[in-house]
Amino acid sequence: MTELFTLPLVLGDGRPTTLEAWRGQVLLVVNTASQCGFTPQYEGLQALQRDFGPRGFSVLAFPCNQFRGQEPGSDAEIAAFCTSRFAVSFPVFAKVEVNGPGAHPLFQALKAAQPGLLGTRAIKWNFSKFLIARDGRVVARFAPTTRPEALRGAIEPLL
Repeated sequence: MTELFTLPLVLGDGRPTTLEAWRGQVLLVVNTASQCGFTPQYEGLQALQRDFGPRGFSVLAFPCNQFRGQEPGSDAEIAAFCTSRFAVSFPVFAKVEVNGPGAHPLFQALKAAQPGLLGTRAIKWNFSKFLIARDGRVVARFAPTTRPEALRGAIEPLL
């Protein structure tokens, strides 16, 4: 499996990084969108960050415009939206693709480690979620309809 911590990433402000900055934490990677019916999940994601962050947990948001163009803004506009509307304190990365030939290597690795229903690898919609243990193992995949508060029971034992 791909070493997740070494994959190149870009933060929403354009700075390059890798998941190495979060090594040793429990991570929830989410593909997000600002104009989606699931966008209010940012509130629940922020609650998870607030409650579990001090114990070594972080939400990592990856905006994606592949689903009906529901994330059309620039990286700066997306970050401003997340901060002003939902007061997010977790990282919001630069926009990525999660499916197809242009899918970011992180999402290729996540989908390979945790296929979806009936083994499908494609991400079906915005706010699909991947839970990663402290050692980098991808331990669970959750559907867009799974509300963040429903993940507490999966996150808690990993902390």
